[in-house]
Amino acid sequence: MEIENNNLNIENNTTVKEDEQKNFLESTLGKIVDSALDVGLRMLLPDVVEDGVIEVKDSLLKEGLKEGITTAVDGAIDLGKSVLGIFTGNFDNISQARDAIKNGGIIDGISDVLNKVINKTNEKGIIDEKIADLIINGKDAILDNVSNQIEEEFTNQIELVDKLSEYEEKWKGYFDNKDFEGMEQEYKKIEKSLEELLPMEETLKEARTIENLHTLIKNNGKNFDLSKEEMELASMLS
Repeated sequence: MEIENNNLNIENNTTVKEDEQKNFLESTLGKIVDSALDVGLRMLLPDVVEDGVIEVKDSLLKEGLKEGITTAVDGAIDLGKSVLGIFTGNFDNISQARDAIKNGGIIDGISDVLNKVINKTNEKGIIDEKIADLIINGKDAILDNVSNQIEEEFTNQIELVDKLSEYEEKWKGYFDNKDFEGMEQEYKKIEKSLEELLPMEETLKEARTIENLHTLIKNNGKNFDLSKEEMELASMLS
């Protein structure tokens, strides 16, 4: 959809590419593993000073941990989609993504990566055998933390979808009352929610329509007297 308004030209593009979802999950799950590793190393290496713990983690990263995690996440996504019979390339909702990650063996994949990288750094003499053994033997604690954080993240995602719907409904109420200040308040919440949500076409559809209409009114000096084409856009919200 494209609406022209004086010098304003906006599009309602809700097509989500497969790479967008994969990149989001790579980034989100990568941060979870990074956080769990921080906590786990401090717990497993209580006698090592802070700088030493940071050095151990940096060594693991330099020897391929980050790349390995990305590969593990991608593998879990692809395998999970296959198990669930998702052949369109995209997840339709948060629950699908969560189930795919679980069925794709994400924890086993991360476990294998940790084993390889820890052994590699030990063989090269970058970290000594005692520290390598402590991490390997305590690895399950790190993986449990990863698993719990992944579940928590997807729970938060589902809740955020519900909140987004609330913000959209409130925005539409303010729109009906021609209350631009109220619209602006909810619009900022919608924008923030979209930044934090796994991109999905169904989620984006109404949000992008609201963004377009909000921009039209704002750039018209907060004028709610819309043209016929603009009213057609507004009617999509009813």
